[in-house]
Amino acid sequence: MKTKYLALIVIAALVLILGGCGCSGYNNMIQLDENVKGKWGNVQSEYQRRADLIPNLVSTVKGEANFEQTTLQNVIEARAKATQIRVDPADLTPEKVQQFQQAQGQLSQALGRLLMVTENYPTLKANEAFRGLQVQLEGTENRIKVSRNDFNTAVQGYNSVIRRFPNNIFSGMFGFAPKGYFQAEAGSDKAPEVKF
Repeated sequence: MKTKYLALIVIAALVLILGGCGCSGYNNMIQLDENVKGKWGNVQSEYQRRADLIPNLVSTVKGEANFEQTTLQNVIEARAKATQIRVDPADLTPEKVQQFQQAQGQLSQALGRLLMVTENYPTLKANEAFRGLQVQLEGTENRIKVSRNDFNTAVQGYNSVIRRFPNNIFSGMFGFAPKGYFQAEAGSDKAPEVKF
């Protein structure tokens, strides 16, 4: 009779301990998931800031120089593609983050070409509005980098927690999947060549 009660007490204690671990782990995973979503929102906000600056930059360049239309058109098209791609913060799979990153990378390349080509236009370089926009774009690119780093740090923390034992048991049960990271773009290890 005593062993029966002892066995029930041991089972009840194990259930309580596992339940407590599960609740604590679940709450921690929720907190980390929300942190990743918040950091993703910051990344999108910085990219939106850049997209909002581009029409002003294009207008300034058009008004100041007899500029190569194809370069401007590439910037406009890349901006349109980059602003059309939306990734749901609840579904930050590596594939979706990569797709978002590719569209933003195309815009970065188009802007880089635009800024490189403007070096051939001394009146444009001297234009105060253009210089101000260029400084704002450089600042925005730095803010994007910081936001992406913060996002990757949040993803690393989240992914580490959901993969650790015993959280990996609960994360699978509650639908917590690994999130994708921002990664270096292909060819970013080579410095761009500037020719005058």
